[in-house]
Amino acid sequence: MDRKHTFNIGYFIVALVFMALFQLWLGYRDVASISYSDLIRYLGGGKIASVTVTETTIQGRFSAPQEGKQYFVTNRVDPAMAELFEKAGVQITGATDSNWLTTILSWVLPTFVFFGLWAFLFRGFANRQGMGGLINIGKSKAKIYLERKTGVTFEDVAGVDEAKAELQEIVSFLKDKDKYGRLGARIPKGILLVGPPGTGKTLMARAIAGEAGVPFFSISGSEFVEMFVGVGAARVRDLFEQARQAAPCIIFIDELDALGRARSPFAGYGGGDEKEQTLNQLLSELDGFDPRVGIVLLAATNRPEILDPALLRAGRFDRQVVLDRPDRKGREAIVRVHIKNVSTAPEVKAEEIAGITPGFTGADLANLVNEAAIIATRRGAEKVTMDDFTNAVERIVAGSERRSRLLKPQERERVAFHEMGHALVAVTTRSADPVHKVSIIPRSIGALGFTMQRPTEDRFLITVGELKDRMVVLMGGRAAEEIIFGDVSTGAADDLAKVTDIARQCVTRFGMDGTVGQAVLEEQRLQWLGDGPGAPSRRDYSEATAREVDVAVRGMIDEAFARARDMLRERITDLRAGAVLLLEKETLTPDDFAPLQRAVELAPAAWTAAAGAREIAASAGG
Repeated sequence: MDRKHTFNIGYFIVALVFMALFQLWLGYRDVASISYSDLIRYLGGGKIASVTVTETTIQGRFSAPQEGKQYFVTNRVDPAMAELFEKAGVQITGATDSNWLTTILSWVLPTFVFFGLWAFLFRGFANRQGMGGLINIGKSKAKIYLERKTGVTFEDVAGVDEAKAELQEIVSFLKDKDKYGRLGARIPKGILLVGPPGTGKTLMARAIAGEAGVPFFSISGSEFVEMFVGVGAARVRDLFEQARQAAPCIIFIDELDALGRARSPFAGYGGGDEKEQTLNQLLSELDGFDPRVGIVLLAATNRPEILDPALLRAGRFDRQVVLDRPDRKGREAIVRVHIKNVSTAPEVKAEEIAGITPGFTGADLANLVNEAAIIATRRGAEKVTMDDFTNAVERIVAGSERRSRLLKPQERERVAFHEMGHALVAVTTRSADPVHKVSIIPRSIGALGFTMQRPTEDRFLITVGELKDRMVVLMGGRAAEEIIFGDVSTGAADDLAKVTDIARQCVTRFGMDGTVGQAVLEEQRLQWLGDGPGAPSRRDYSEATAREVDVAVRGMIDEAFARARDMLRERITDLRAGAVLLLEKETLTPDDFAPLQRAVELAPAAWTAAAGAREIAASAGG
């Protein structure tokens, strides 16, 4: 409710009270309230000039003023009862069952009760529908945190040292903007934090506010959008107005892609006007505020490719800071932060945990530490051990164990040979990661077994030979089934999907096939969120080239399968012995079965094009 309406209702109430008091004053000044007995006495003395009889009162005028009063009023009494009491010499005073106050309340009070009930029910309905109430619908929903309430500093953010160093100057500017601008430099108007989900973008923004000790306005991009046109733009205006009053401060807009998606020329036909108005207002505010007053705009997104180009131009979001998945050193630092509050055994080393978690983000590592603590608590341990962390990694990567899923003996045997085939090919292939564990315990993600490999280092490049070696490892399970049983099953469906994807990228993206040539035929897919289900891939080549691509992909897969089959035929004794032992124990490590140890020396440099993808290869058997 705005201030104008509040004042109008206040004036109305004051007027009602004033009128009621005025009526009381008039009645007290000119009207005498007498008893019924006094009325009979005045009437007998001829002092009554006129009367008005109502259902409850008798009102009238004296012939001559009595004690300074010209008018009188008394409550009506039944004449028969009055005569009876008069003969007995009893003073008679009438009374009414109600007065003007009760009459007014009988009309006004139900109205207020009905209005209050309606307002309460409508507000509850509005909140459930996400309208937030019509009264404050144009107000910003930004949550304001003071420095002492953010509770986050740069010490709580690990694994992103480059981004932290780049953002340190923002803190310096907010603490002492006069000193920072002594050479004429100005702080960037907007800073966009870009990175995959879980890399600490929101945490970094709160750490900047915590270090600078300034108010921190935090809001999600989706909170600007409502069902009413114009609300989003009003909230943007209100947010920046609050920020100007609280400067120096930080405005943080999380999930900017919900607000700043690229505008379409056909938005007017599809109901996109509200989002466009909100975006236009944000662009206007970015142009209108002076960064020298101490307002810093931070935003975070994991989909920078869909943002409107007008947002990213110089003078708006001047700087983009990438928070990527941490490397091994960064993961080690993040693990140290999270295990401070966990009771761990002496053998637990942060560097070992970092070694078995390549590709994990900060959020993944926080979840890993929590899962390990839960596992240790479940088994009644006093400390969290390294085995708990290993089991937590398996749970996150492959899912929880489902021992209740009972397989037929023939199926268990086939799964055992399948997984042992993966493992033996992996330890025989020169560039493959060492095998960490082999299991035939069904998992919640649908896998009937898995082979886990532990990378020895972070990798960022890969050669064509190393890619082909990875394909050979993926085909090891199907090759083992064909050697032992003479046919194959559906257990290799996930392996086939992965090996086909690798082969197609070798041919269409990396130019690694001599027949098709060194040309990029397909665009690089999104690395952070994926293309999404059913997203069509763009093809800029002819049908003849498409046939060459298909033939090349099929040839690479067939070659990988043939190599895996040859390797396993040479190690058929180890394959049979390992499968029998796996059926007995259900889980094997290199310490349990010597042939799972590395058979050949690793190449001196084995890089892989991880590009942020997880390197723990869980080759599912179902």
